[in-house]
Amino acid sequence: MTDEGKGEVISNRTDFSILAETEDYIVVDKPAPLLVHPSKPSPIPTLWDELRGLLAFDLANGAKLSIINRLDRETSGVVLVAKHTEAARDFSIAMQEQRTVKEYQALVHGWPEEDAFTVDAPLCRRGEIEPSPIWLKRMVHPSGQPSITYFQVSERRRIGDRRFSLIDVRPVTGRMHQIRVHLSHAGHPIVGDKIYRDESCYLRFIDQGWTRELHKKLLLTRHALHASRLTVQPRDGDELAWIAPLPSDLTWTHLAAQEALVSHR
Repeated sequence: MTDEGKGEVISNRTDFSILAETEDYIVVDKPAPLLVHPSKPSPIPTLWDELRGLLAFDLANGAKLSIINRLDRETSGVVLVAKHTEAARDFSIAMQEQRTVKEYQALVHGWPEEDAFTVDAPLCRRGEIEPSPIWLKRMVHPSGQPSITYFQVSERRRIGDRRFSLIDVRPVTGRMHQIRVHLSHAGHPIVGDKIYRDESCYLRFIDQGWTRELHKKLLLTRHALHASRLTVQPRDGDELAWIAPLPSDLTWTHLAAQEALVSHR
């Protein structure tokens, strides 16, 4: 890493693991960074590309993959993929009827005043309200879509001279960047969040790559958000639930190692 010029390129990871698989669906634990679905033609591998390779036999025999829950490139965790149209329809209806529960874990800056708190704040794209150098950035605004997230502090720690918290998260609504914006709005941005910790970090990262300056400010190369559990209640049958353990790059040990590294430079 360098302070001037070009920094490191953060490569995509494709080492996802399979949490469950049936004739109807496959559930994977997506690493980060890894784009779920290609937004434009690109040689950079995505989860979609990897799954099509893994399930080539199924696809040759009539399977049709549909990603049910999408995660940001830098968010790790549970991703549910239907293998055929009927399964995709059933899962989509379950989401519409709120028979699904998504749970996350996040490492954030600071110690919230309360162990349990709710953020009920509407969200919209910032560019609709005011000039924004980042097209996809969201913000809290009265004209936005209703957005609610529940938070529960799991653990608090002091590392060096900084305070951090591990928070369990349950979004009620599913807006783009909802958890990230709500935590930033609450005064506790996610560790490593290039957009909602300080948008200049994102702009420098796009221009220069990963530098020592960014490492010192962000600590982690990706935002510390993990989709830890997904639960679906079918209309008939037992509840389905899949759990992805917290990855090693979001543990206290790794965070402490990064804090020690940047503090000794």
